[in-house]
Amino acid sequence: MLNNKALVFGCGLLIFIVACALLAPWISPHDPYVQDLTNRTVPPFWYENGTWTHPLGTDQLGRDYLSRLIYGARISLLIGISVAIISGLIGTTMGMLAGYFGGKIDMMVSFFVTTRLSMPVILVALATVALVGSSLWIVIMVLGLLKWDRFAVVMRSATQQVRSMEYVSAAQSAGASTLRIMLTEVLPNVMPHLIVIATLEAASAILLEAALSFLGLGVQPPLPSWGLMISEAKSYMFFSFWLIAIPGTALAVLIFAINLAGDGLHQVLTPGERA
Repeated sequence: MLNNKALVFGCGLLIFIVACALLAPWISPHDPYVQDLTNRTVPPFWYENGTWTHPLGTDQLGRDYLSRLIYGARISLLIGISVAIISGLIGTTMGMLAGYFGGKIDMMVSFFVTTRLSMPVILVALATVALVGSSLWIVIMVLGLLKWDRFAVVMRSATQQVRSMEYVSAAQSAGASTLRIMLTEVLPNVMPHLIVIATLEAASAILLEAALSFLGLGVQPPLPSWGLMISEAKSYMFFSFWLIAIPGTALAVLIFAINLAGDGLHQVLTPGERA
């Protein structure tokens, strides 16, 4: 694993972001919710009027931008991990059942996958959040219930390959129950595919949350979501460009780190890719 540069760099960058999110109360220079209207849109320290009191400047309400950026990492990581877990449980269960049993179960799961793929995620999420209401946990649940299709498709294909292996036949001959075979023989051998898909879906969920927050239907103020920070700063983009550039760069770096780590894991966990 240490010889894979993509995995080392991606995981290192991701660990740094996670550490900043976990240590936010101790490393943030200011309270991210405290407003100071006398210090609105103070530029970052590299500008002529910048100050080290607010290294990345302040927003339109005088809140410290570095503190909001650090706390915003918590929101993005929470959404990415939670959506990956919820959608992973749904999609993996459906995919393994379809791949192992086949027949009518496979046809039913394929029907659900086709139905889900016929609905654009962003449009369904927008409509659902607009009807139900927008909050952090509602966004997580909506995205989690919409992002399971890739898990189902990949797990179905991987399970179909694994169920014909000799160790599965040996477990069946030894009298192992179907549940035990699926949990102890099939699941561990499709886990590499599951990990890679989970990283991709986590990155996709973070981007979708940012899009919903940008449109005003995601995380609501005063939570420091990166998408919401970009949305709040769009009216200042010609006068205070850093208000959009800083959270946008942070979002891009996080997605890059997750995708790079996922690609590295795919190369390490797939024997054919190690060369």
